[in-house]
Amino acid sequence: MQPLSGPQHLARDTIMGRASDGIGIWLINPMEWGMIDRLARVPAGTYRRQPVDTYRRMLVNSGCCMVDQWMPENPLTIGAHGYERDTVRGATTGAEAVVVDGMAIDQPEDVVAHLERRAFPALRTRIDTFDEDEHVRAIIAHERQVQDVLGQDLLKAPYCLAAFPTLGYGQYGYANYFMAYALYPELMEQHFALQADYAVRVNQAVARAVIEGGLPPYLRLDHDMADSRGTLVDIKSLERIWFPHFARCLEPLVRANIRMIWHCDGNLMQMVPRLLAAGIKGFQGFQYECSMDYNAICRMHAHDGDDLLIIAGVSVTQTLPYGTPDDVRQEMRWLVERGPQRGLFLGCSSSIAPGVPWKNLQTLVEGFWHYRTHGRC
Repeated sequence: MQPLSGPQHLARDTIMGRASDGIGIWLINPMEWGMIDRLARVPAGTYRRQPVDTYRRMLVNSGCCMVDQWMPENPLTIGAHGYERDTVRGATTGAEAVVVDGMAIDQPEDVVAHLERRAFPALRTRIDTFDEDEHVRAIIAHERQVQDVLGQDLLKAPYCLAAFPTLGYGQYGYANYFMAYALYPELMEQHFALQADYAVRVNQAVARAVIEGGLPPYLRLDHDMADSRGTLVDIKSLERIWFPHFARCLEPLVRANIRMIWHCDGNLMQMVPRLLAAGIKGFQGFQYECSMDYNAICRMHAHDGDDLLIIAGVSVTQTLPYGTPDDVRQEMRWLVERGPQRGLFLGCSSSIAPGVPWKNLQTLVEGFWHYRTHGRC
């Protein structure tokens, strides 16, 4: 492995919670192609023709030093000004019919039938046939390949490699899945248990890959479990049938001292202490407008007493699209002042939708460079 560059050192020190002169800058993902070109300082239209190199240039020019979710072609999934009429629709995005493995999902009992006939046997087969050594090799090869593309200006950190039980709304649709969840809790727990059995095997391989591959000891876990009101299902039910399996499948990663952070979407305040108890050591993606208490979370500690690793994002739903440059500066200042003394990255709360004023993006990037260079000054 090559020696770490200055930006990569800053990123790794931030992940490890070490003292540093500057504040680490996480990735940004503008979805408007013209803004990517402007941030990359290339002629208009370059991103569409050369997405990977242009996207990388955009990140470097924006002051970013850490990339976990590498998605250079993601903005191409929408049109130049937003989603087009012919966008493919899925179970949670307006599909006229939900069909899984040839089975129509029209009622909660269809969810049950698919779980018992297809999902459970498939999970048992995956558990029995999982090749840990091959998984380790694949992870290391992929992370090194992306790092080679990113170059010395950016540190590639692992993303979404950890496995854990998830809610099945993305496959079955919201209505029928959540009715099944309420009506058949024992079956839901069986699904979570099987997912966790498989996840234990995966996470053992992930822990090995991080150690053997010399990868940053960091993982972001990403699964939406809340809306603006709170958790998608009752927190007490999660305590009974989800959290025990979630916690046990993370044990290989906890033992390997890998700093896991949770992506926040919606109001997750009820889950925060329970996630920390399971081994999560930080958070990303705060929706402050949904009652996520950034001040309170930044004062919390991990289960072992460590300060939390926080990726603090300027709001992409309020401040960037509707605020002024002064609002952007003020919010960044607030995020820094209220954030942890160590282990703080700055970024955006999520992807930046088309229509954000250029002056606000300019101000955001100026702030990134200021805090990366001067720290908390």
